Amino acid sequence: MIHQYKNNGYNIVMDIASGSVHVVDDVVYDAVAMYEGHTKEEIMASLSPVYGSEETEEALNEIQQLIDQEMLFTEDEYQQYVTDFKKRKTVVKALCLHVAHDCNLACQYCFAEEGEYHGRRALMSLEVGKKALDFLIENSGSRVNLEVDFFGGEPLMNWDVVKELVRYGRSREAECNKKFRFTITTNGVLLNDEIMEFCNREMSNVVLSLDGRSEVNDRMRPFRNGKGSYEVIVPKFQKFAASRRGQYYVRGTFTHYNLDFASDVLHFADLGFDQISVEPVVSAPSEPYAIREEDLPQILAEYDRLAVEYIKRKKEGRGFNFFHFMIDLSQGPCVAKRLAGCGSGTEYLAVTPWGDFYPCHQFVGEEKFLLGNVYDGITNTEVRDEFKLCNVYAKDKCRECFARFYCSGGCAANSYHFHGTITDAYDIGCEMQKKRIECAIMIKAALADMAEAEP
Repeated sequence: MIHQYKNNGYNIVMDIASGSVHVVDDVVYDAVAMYEGHTKEEIMASLSPVYGSEETEEALNEIQQLIDQEMLFTEDEYQQYVTDFKKRKTVVKALCLHVAHDCNLACQYCFAEEGEYHGRRALMSLEVGKKALDFLIENSGSRVNLEVDFFGGEPLMNWDVVKELVRYGRSREAECNKKFRFTITTNGVLLNDEIMEFCNREMSNVVLSLDGRSEVNDRMRPFRNGKGSYEVIVPKFQKFAASRRGQYYVRGTFTHYNLDFASDVLHFADLGFDQISVEPVVSAPSEPYAIREEDLPQILAEYDRLAVEYIKRKKEGRGFNFFHFMIDLSQGPCVAKRLAGCGSGTEYLAVTPWGDFYPCHQFVGEEKFLLGNVYDGITNTEVRDEFKLCNVYAKDKCRECFARFYCSGGCAANSYHFHGTITDAYDIGCEMQKKRIECAIMIKAALADMAEAEP
């Protein structure tokens, strides 16, 4: 399968099965477009009047060389791996610990219902947290590196338990031949110097939730009394980011209200943040802030605008990283990851404050997806096995999509909430994902040109 597109002056040809990406001139671009449905003579007759016989002949020879090197029009050999997925022993490598089903903000779009997750407010006990870490150790097989994200609600509302669980995990590393990678997602309201220092020492990544410009953030992320949170949070986040020795992301959400979200990304960069992620809201279509199909043209154009500014700032020496523009074309993820995505429900589980397991944080409270608990382990193997088979070949929309090995089929929770099954795809999200991939690859080409131009 081939995908071709033009972006910011670049002609890009992607060979989907091999992962090869080619930046080509106009004649090769047009010849590739005709290659599968036409004879060589027909291509010559069509393109020679435009480009000349010699140039067209050279283009066809170049295409044939790439085919011979299995870098163009290659066969998809990945589907054979899918049949083995259900047979694989389940190895858990990551947990999302909901240490607080409570929050001190009242974000309008919160899928967690201000931390309640269709249930009750609660804080995770140290006992439940320890049992969760024990489960992870015991079900991780020979895997050494394990990941634990402290999540909510707002996890800093249960900070003492977070600290004790980190200490407990560290105390078990040597005896079990495991290494924990702890992360935390916070709205920043309760951040102080002690918390920042601990996180800088123990947390491999921190995710700082903020939506962008003050008017954008405060519309969607107010305190419960209606007052905006921007002025309280931003100085803390700036201090935290500046002090980070490990990774961090400022992570925002854009909605129908700020379709010019590139301005929010650039606002973050102007505040001094250089690790940025801004995601589209996913909500019921009836919500006034929901992204609609008619919003897509503006959204896609906004990604293009952001990509051009991203390159410009890199050239000026004031660049930043935008999560969706960070793409590795040199090796990419392993085959299983390319086919099945995040591993929710199998390799990755969410844990409620009382110890129940769900496939991920977006399924918490959906009783159909209750997998078990920290005391009894995984008992709902039927649902777990359904997630094992959730892959790009199980989704009709993914089979012929050029982005399938980059997005790995998209989010199972979004598919379920929009279509009632985990083996469909959220269509609006797919269109945005495809545009982000196209922008990311174009950026790679532009930065390569920039590097070549440097003395």
